[in-house]
Amino acid sequence: MRIVRRIAKGLALILILIGLAATIVPHYLDRIYYEGPESGHYDGARFFNPDGDADTLRMPTRGGRGGFLWRQLTGDDGRPAWPETVAVRASRPEPRVEGQRMVATWIGHATVLVQTQGLNILTDPIYAERAGPFGFGPKRVAKPGVAFDDLPKIDLVVISHNHYDHLDQAALKRLWQRDRPLVVTSLGNDSVIGQVGVPATALDWGRERVIKPGVSVVVTRNHHWGSRWFADRNRALWSSFVVKLPGGNIFFAGDTGMGDGRWPEEAARLGPVRLALLPIGAFRFVPGQMAAGSHIGPPQAVQIFERLGASTAIPIHWGTFRLSYEGYDTPPKLLDAAMRCSGERGHFAAVRLGEPVEVGPFRAGSTAGRTSDAAMQACLHTAQVRALR
Repeated sequence: MRIVRRIAKGLALILILIGLAATIVPHYLDRIYYEGPESGHYDGARFFNPDGDADTLRMPTRGGRGGFLWRQLTGDDGRPAWPETVAVRASRPEPRVEGQRMVATWIGHATVLVQTQGLNILTDPIYAERAGPFGFGPKRVAKPGVAFDDLPKIDLVVISHNHYDHLDQAALKRLWQRDRPLVVTSLGNDSVIGQVGVPATALDWGRERVIKPGVSVVVTRNHHWGSRWFADRNRALWSSFVVKLPGGNIFFAGDTGMGDGRWPEEAARLGPVRLALLPIGAFRFVPGQMAAGSHIGPPQAVQIFERLGASTAIPIHWGTFRLSYEGYDTPPKLLDAAMRCSGERGHFAAVRLGEPVEVGPFRAGSTAGRTSDAAMQACLHTAQVRALR
């Protein structure tokens, strides 16, 4: 057993050295994904968060990048155990959903199929077994809730940024070869997507692409960062999206931290939000930490839900790949507690992978109110104390 462990650690050390070498040869691994005029979030070479990047630059744990990678690869990082596999009852969606009826199916991680107005919309499609380059990276514990071959013809794909757990080149290539969908993303990611022969429309924050009369997609601000390698950090932009629709919009948060917390209200100004797709996982990077600069946890997701004024939300970005320290089912449990702390305005609760969800019509004022950080934390602390009695 000791020999096996030594071999595993030796292989892990080799991988770490390879990763460190990648930082020493930035001219080889760096990529220029976008060139354009400077703006309030682009300095002529790299993008940045206008509300500050200090929190997204912070290392996720003590010991620097090498120590973090070592603990990730050897499993000696103090994280709670996750299941090796999770049972999933996959479904086969309808070919089309017409009119204002809306059906959403969580496929896994940040991949959601939303069907309405005769359109099939897919967010950040990832079908890879591992979320990383060259077959490395976190392994999928839950199979997709809809098998690739069971997907209906896809009309619109939105890609939030270029991290491997959100931009799956192989899946995009298969979708393009099969369906020729419109792919919309933020600046620079079209270069990454184009590497596999898939054309994409890349837009800056605030820009809009019309899909058909009465339906359009707007690229909107969030708070994150982008990279395919260590050296190409922030060469491409990250974003959320608003799909403007009759009867109420869809908001897809992508991958995001809280930042200044104003970007949800900016999205809400584009029209009433009928359905929000909000991440709740990969938020606890060290024991006891409830949030990270690059990701929101359930309490922040509930606050964003409130600020959007959304009627319905589906939690995403949990239970598919183990990306941080929380337990497998901690995000939905904490979401349930955070929603009770907010007064349970609107509907925001976990759904099963592959389960088609009928999204009701927009209800004005369903999330009226705003829970402060202090009130949320105090309520969650009290709820935890009561649960321990």
